[in-house]
Amino acid sequence: MSYPTSAFAAGLPWAGGAVLLVLAVTFVVARIAGKHSVIDTAWGLLFVAVAVATFVHSDGYGCTPRRWLLLVLPLLWGLRLAWHIGRRTVGKPEDPRYEKLLAKAKGNPDLYALRNVYLLQGVLAFLIAAPIHVGAYEAGPLGVVGWLGVAVWLLGVAFEAIGDAQLQRFRDDPANKGRIMDVGLWRYTRHPNYFGDACVWWGIFLVTASDWPGVLTIPAPILMTLLLTKGSGARILEAHMAGRPGWAEYAARTSGFFPLPPKRP
Repeated sequence: MSYPTSAFAAGLPWAGGAVLLVLAVTFVVARIAGKHSVIDTAWGLLFVAVAVATFVHSDGYGCTPRRWLLLVLPLLWGLRLAWHIGRRTVGKPEDPRYEKLLAKAKGNPDLYALRNVYLLQGVLAFLIAAPIHVGAYEAGPLGVVGWLGVAVWLLGVAFEAIGDAQLQRFRDDPANKGRIMDVGLWRYTRHPNYFGDACVWWGIFLVTASDWPGVLTIPAPILMTLLLTKGSGARILEAHMAGRPGWAEYAARTSGFFPLPPKRP
C-alpha cells in the first residue's frame, strides 16, 4: 500500500495548530505568573498536543498498533515531564537563564521572549515530532524494529524518571546542601535524565522507522540528542555547575552522557 502523502500533508497544519495553542496558553500563564520559565513545563506538552492532533487526524489511515503507540508513548513521556518540572518550579522566581536571556531584549521583553523562546521551542518541537507526523500514516506492521523502539523508549523513561527522583531526594536532604550528586544513576552518567530523554526519542523514531518512509525522520532524534548534549541541555547546566566545589573531580570520573562505570582516580 502506498503512503497517503495527501493525508499526511493535510495533518501537518493540525499538528502545528495544536503546538501554537499550547504556546499561546503558556504565554498567558507566564504573563500571569510573572516568569517565562513556565515554558519549560510546557515543553513536554507540545509533543502531547502533536500526538493527540495527529492521532485524531490519521483516523482511517496507518497501522493501528503504531498509531496507538505514537499517541501513548509521547503522551506518557510529555505528561510525566510536565508534572515533574511544574512541581519542581511552582512558587519559585524566574529562572536565571531566562533573566540573562531577557536582559538582551531591545524593546518589550515579553515580545522578545515570545519570538526567541516560545516560537523557537514550538518550531523545534514540531520538527522533533517528525516520527509522529510520519508514522501515524504508515500501513506496514510494526515488526521487530518497532517493538525494539518500545523497549528503547521504556529504557529512556526509566532512566529519566529514576534519575529525576534520585536527584529530588538528594536535594530534599539538608545534609546534601552544597554537595555534588554522585550516587544512583548519577554515578554512571552526569545526565541520566538527558540520556533517558534521548532514548525516548530514539525509541519513538524506531517505532516509525519500522516502515517506509519512517526511516527518513532520523534527523529528528539526532536534533533532540544535539539539543540535550550541545544545546540548551547539558552544556548550559555544566557551565552553571563548573564553579561548585567537587564538580571538576566528579566530571573527571563520570561519563558525560552514556552511562559507564566511573573512572578510577
